[in-house]
Amino acid sequence: MAVQLIADLYECTDAINDVEALKEAAHQAIAFVGAQIVEECTHKFEPVGVTYFAVISTSHFSVHTWPEYGYAAIDIFSCKDEVVEGIAEMLKQQFGAGRIVVRTIHRDIGDGEMDKDAK
Repeated sequence: MAVQLIADLYECTDAINDVEALKEAAHQAIAFVGAQIVEECTHKFEPVGVTYFAVISTSHFSVHTWPEYGYAAIDIFSCKDEVVEGIAEMLKQQFGAGRIVVRTIHRDIGDGEMDKDAK
């Protein structure tokens, strides 16, 4: 049904505090996964940090940064059933990360019945 990629990027360069550099990296990553931007929003925090969010043709792409820790959190949610090969390495390069941890969550509608143990 859908896949969600969660990436934690560590040891990032100061580019994660630059709104325009961050937007350009996000645009390249969004194109890399074969999606188009429907709408986007950025917010620059004071004294540091940026949040970027894009509604994309396959769902959404977001970045939240903590430059003082060299950390960026990226979330790609896509209605495609697979994660594009190479996206993790591309994100690492785009954000100048020394290290990246990636998790993938496969989302499924199922039969619509709520798990009786989950409330």
